[in-house]
Amino acid sequence: MPKKKKFARESCVTMTELVLPNDTNTLNNLMGGKLMHWMDIVSAIAAQKHSNRIVVTASADNISFGQGIQLGNVVTLKAQVTRAFNSSMEVHIVVTAEDIPAGRKFESNRAFFTFVAVDQSGRPIEVPELVPETEEEQELYDSALRRRQLRLILGKRMLPQDAKELKSLFDLPSDKK
Repeated sequence: MPKKKKFARESCVTMTELVLPNDTNTLNNLMGGKLMHWMDIVSAIAAQKHSNRIVVTASADNISFGQGIQLGNVVTLKAQVTRAFNSSMEVHIVVTAEDIPAGRKFESNRAFFTFVAVDQSGRPIEVPELVPETEEEQELYDSALRRRQLRLILGKRMLPQDAKELKSLFDLPSDKK
């Protein structure tokens, strides 16, 4: 039986939060842990929409904090599955913040989270193949395998010499160990 396919757009999720005093540090900026919590939630929902399964967080890539998000800002988190593998899915998250009274909006973060779909016993289960439609979706889809290989190397689940996609990116000879 052929593997089921789903379009990337079917997993798109937008979540909006208001930064309240309990969400901030002593400088009245949104706490990083709170933002990561929101990112985990929005990306888990996107992964669930793609897989129609319970999902667990496997990794979160390179969350950097460039511009502080202030008390009273409105935070919008957009997440969408970029590629599905056997039981895992990569999700791209874009975070923007808006100071509505000042009429100022800015992007504060981008990240990739990985989720694994599991059955009721917690065992990994196969997910539908992802079909990109737009140019941006195709670029994210194509580069997802390199990001996955890098995650596997960093997690000591793959040897660097076995990362064929990464080797091609750096044009490294594949026969050297």
